[in-house]
Amino acid sequence: MDLSRYFQRKRGLGVLATADARGRVTIALYARPHFVDGKTVAFIMADRLSHRNLRENLYAAYLFAEEGEGYRGVRLYLTMTGEEKDSPRIGSLRRSAGKRRIPGTRFLVSFRVDRVLPLVGAGKIGRAKVARAPRQ
Repeated sequence: MDLSRYFQRKRGLGVLATADARGRVTIALYARPHFVDGKTVAFIMADRLSHRNLRENLYAAYLFAEEGEGYRGVRLYLTMTGEEKDSPRIGSLRRSAGKRRIPGTRFLVSFRVDRVLPLVGAGKIGRAKVARAPRQ
């Protein structure tokens, strides 16, 4: 499965789960991931609980439920590989209308995709490829 192509074509609801060093979990709504290169996805994050948890525990999970009937989507198991504070790349990656600047510090947080599973069940979705998304 080409994840970049999948996320270009699908719309839905995304949820990112992180945990602190003691294992206390938090979940938050997140947009579809950005595809940085052949091995890396990234999320734009504010300096809130999800981001703070990643400073203590590099592992996260992202669940994406597709719009429409039924239970279709993917689960990504992730390991944080880096971050950029107030990176100029954030503006070019943002998808929201008008790309207005939201006050506060923003981080471009990068992750390696360790595992991809369907939304429901333990079956595999083929071999996951994380290809760079074409410029829009």
